[in-house]
Amino acid sequence: MTLKETKTGQTVTVTKLNGEGAVKRRIMDMGITKGTEIYVRKVAPLGDPVEITVRGYELSVRKADAEMVEVQ
Repeated sequence: MTLKETKTGQTVTVTKLNGEGAVKRRIMDMGITKGTEIYVRKVAPLGDPVEITVRGYELSVRKADAEMVEVQ
């Protein structure tokens, strides 16, 4: 399952980051790394962006980036 498929109100743990190069680095720079817990706060009406809480701060992630984050 990916972060994009996660429902509002769920808390999930990152299992794997897909993507390469600058895209993967940008996701990691936001604090989304393997083993990190993510709480999905809101999803915009059309699904983009997804508002999450990670490491104690709020973050908005584009749908394309959320698809690269595998969670459980």
